[in-house]
Amino acid sequence: MEKLHVTIRGTSMLPSLKDGQDIICTVYCGQEISVGQVVIFTHPFDNNITAAKRVKIVDEDRLFVEGDNPDPLSSDDSHNFGYIEISSVIAVAD
Repeated sequence: MEKLHVTIRGTSMLPSLKDGQDIICTVYCGQEISVGQVVIFTHPFDNNITAAKRVKIVDEDRLFVEGDNPDPLSSDDSHNFGYIEISSVIAVAD
């Protein structure tokens, strides 16, 4: 499977992923996505933003995603924009 290097920007994934940290991901091409995985996806309200969040709920073709940072104001995630479509997933962190 094709690999993709992603650089984390911001603090929404602290403490597991830090600002500036590079991670290796597998390009998403239909493989199963599980609760607990980190997905890279296109933001549902702004196609110019790519986000990294942890999957909390898998509901058929939709995902509920959250940042890891315990500060509720630190992450723009499914609490703000609801479920994302699996079709918006670009990659899954290894």
